[in-house]
Amino acid sequence: MSTVRPGIAARLSQMIQLPTVSAELEQRGLEPFDAFVRLLAAQYPLVHEHLALERHTDLGLLFHWAGREPASDPLVLMAHYDVVPVDESDPWNYPPFEGRIADGSVYGCGALDDKGPLIVVIEAVENLLTDGFVPARDVYLSFGGNEETFGGAALAISEAFRERGITPWLVVDEGGAVVDSPLPFVPGSAAMIGVGEKGVVTLRLSARGDGGHASTPPTQTAVRRIARAVNRLDPSMFPARAPQAISRMLAQFSARTPGLAGIGLGVLSRMPALTARVFARLGGEPAALVRTTVAATMQSGGTAANVIPSQASATVNVRIALGETVDATVLRVRDRIADPLVGIEVLEGSEPSPESATDGAPFALLEEALSVSHPGVPAVPYVMMAATDSRHFHRFSPAVYRFAPLEMSSAQRASIHGVDESVEIAALERGERFHRALIERLQ
Repeated sequence: MSTVRPGIAARLSQMIQLPTVSAELEQRGLEPFDAFVRLLAAQYPLVHEHLALERHTDLGLLFHWAGREPASDPLVLMAHYDVVPVDESDPWNYPPFEGRIADGSVYGCGALDDKGPLIVVIEAVENLLTDGFVPARDVYLSFGGNEETFGGAALAISEAFRERGITPWLVVDEGGAVVDSPLPFVPGSAAMIGVGEKGVVTLRLSARGDGGHASTPPTQTAVRRIARAVNRLDPSMFPARAPQAISRMLAQFSARTPGLAGIGLGVLSRMPALTARVFARLGGEPAALVRTTVAATMQSGGTAANVIPSQASATVNVRIALGETVDATVLRVRDRIADPLVGIEVLEGSEPSPESATDGAPFALLEEALSVSHPGVPAVPYVMMAATDSRHFHRFSPAVYRFAPLEMSSAQRASIHGVDESVEIAALERGERFHRALIERLQ
């Protein structure tokens, strides 16, 4: 078995130092992204010597590792190397793009989302190549540079697979992690593996009205019309349903939870309609697991404090529950607003994914690899609420799972897209071990 090369923390630090902020591509240009590609080539020479590299758009990287049985459907390991914008005036203990190594961790923007998960993939491949290992079937590494802006790099890569008639046997992307106490009253750790993900649609609501001086306001203004429309979009407008993954998750947690809490989880696992009602009433993250959510994220209108604007708008982000569709969601929003003078424009939309099975060979391989990297930690299915690049593969590949094999505390998960994002070096080493075991055990 390979010996892990020293310096994974230093290599991740170098990655973090490159500000690959996809939302600031126009201001920063492609140089940080091109520098990241050059850094990968310097850090991982065997990967670049033995794997074929294709560029898809300016930001998509697809590495192909030929296996012993090229006729078999391949494994696709995904990650993204872009990050979100940061406010450097926020109270970061260490600057977000310094890549500080301290107290057994690597700090900086992208440490968990998603350069940490990326590095454990490519580290595993480099280490296996050092041993002269050849996988049983083809392996692809799909790295996108605009996941955070719903960009087209991963879409272009997935379309290349479709055009070539290649259906992956297993796709693994970011998503869940190894977490402690995954639900209240549930003891121990669990590897939360996303077997499906919600869809997303971004809407712009717009209205026009009479402008004028604020001292003589009309009864209805564009701003009030938009405010009323947003106010009508409450959570109750979408039905609550418990996907199969939630029932399976509750059943596993029930088996390891003592007392009445375990009994209650068992009852919920067998009664999805009750689960949907209970989770919806709990609100927050439990409610988001069982229903479509809607959130107004931006509003605009007006040029001065004493001027009534003639137009106003609001941007609404909707996360669509499994089993729903973009079209049906937009129709429900239109019906709820019930105002023909409010325009509704779909800025972008992506359908929810199907659910991947947990009783087949691909999920069993994930469990086997997990037993090597995180002994005793069970693999538990759940529904991913955020959007990932893997949704493009899930349109035609039946076995797509969202899991980064890294331990993440609740504080670390809260730091994603926030302040003081960090990953433990020991977690990176176990993550590399997971992917190495996954590739070694391919059949």
